[in-house]
Amino acid sequence: MRGYNLSFKALVTAGAFAAGMLATSSVFAQEETIKVGVLHSLSGTMAISETTLKDTMLFLIDEQNKKGGLLGKKLEAVVVDPASDWPLFAEKARELISVNKVSAVFGCWTSVSRKSVLPVFEELNNILFYPVQYEGEESQRNVFYTGAAPNQQAIPAVDYLMNDEGVERWVLAGTDYVYPRTTNKILEAYLQAKGVKAEDIMINYTPFGHSDWQTIVSDIKKFGSAGKKTAVVSTINGDANVPFYKELGNQGIKAEDIPVVAFSVGEEELAGLDTAPLVGHLTAWNYFQSVDTPENTAFIDSWRAFIKNDKRVTNDPMEAHVIGFNMWVKAVEKAGTTDPDAVIDALIGVSVPNLTGGYSTMMPNHHITKPVLIGEIQADGQMSTVWQTSGLVVGDEWSDYLPDSKDLISDWRAPMSCGNFNVATGKCGGKGVN
Repeated sequence: MRGYNLSFKALVTAGAFAAGMLATSSVFAQEETIKVGVLHSLSGTMAISETTLKDTMLFLIDEQNKKGGLLGKKLEAVVVDPASDWPLFAEKARELISVNKVSAVFGCWTSVSRKSVLPVFEELNNILFYPVQYEGEESQRNVFYTGAAPNQQAIPAVDYLMNDEGVERWVLAGTDYVYPRTTNKILEAYLQAKGVKAEDIMINYTPFGHSDWQTIVSDIKKFGSAGKKTAVVSTINGDANVPFYKELGNQGIKAEDIPVVAFSVGEEELAGLDTAPLVGHLTAWNYFQSVDTPENTAFIDSWRAFIKNDKRVTNDPMEAHVIGFNMWVKAVEKAGTTDPDAVIDALIGVSVPNLTGGYSTMMPNHHITKPVLIGEIQADGQMSTVWQTSGLVVGDEWSDYLPDSKDLISDWRAPMSCGNFNVATGKCGGKGVN
């Protein structure tokens, strides 16, 4: 049984800027710079989550320029707004690479936006750093996944609820797109492998921006009244979370009765909200702002100084961008060039400090090592860590719990250079994207 520990596969693979494009400094625009693409929604349903990631990239680029830039040149951010419009992500990615000539792109949040841009990065041979938890079942040569794979978030969260909270009935509630559907497919198979009966699993999907939760929450309440401890595993994304938690409170569902563990609710989403309905519910991430380390304290202080707001919060995808950006910088320095082919090869094996007090490493499957933390939501919108792994977990791109994936590994080093190598047949399946 693998759970979220090191697996056989892991051992084998070892607003203000909402329109147009923006340079970090008009001075830099007058000289030769290294351009960095920022591809995050600054409008639409995902702006609640993605705008802060744009700000994070501007911060990181500013910090690097204070250090002298990269390869003797200043870095220049090129910001675009794909506006929570999934096909527009592909258009904007092509614009960044073909027109603006960026050396790498940091962006996307939803898996549907990432899937939209994959062909563009492959065709134009550029690099995407993707900073958000996702469903796995993918390993593309041009993409580096700095968010959590399912074994670095979803499966540990279910194990915690099962082993520490005694949960026996499960509501898998998600937004209707690829990440929740694939994650829940993995979780359903995992729960059944653990002996959970089909009638003890309820699955529900809602569209982006869903606001009328009364009937669904009523169904959850009824499902949880069967005499077995029940929990909600939430892959609800974006601003739909606000009315969801409010309706839980309206119907008197408390965290001690039916706890919710969320994979897409962090400090940024909680900032400024009435947290009363959420207190005691859980989140699963690889970083919390409340983590007490010198690295995290220094990052928060620098971030707030840059943003000129001592109340701005940090969150997990921000840390993923910190890790990914620093890995890219280190790989460019190692390769001595921003040429994508050279940087892609140089990235494997690069280790940089994370904000939880350790080092994260880029593995041959283009996923990184991360700790896993379960946090309880507090009244101030912060998380109190109630459980965490003893060490770092290697991201597993192909799930052991899906028949079509259990024999697949990814290793982008020569001579294998394959995203979905089948260890049973000894053959590479192709591009590594299902």
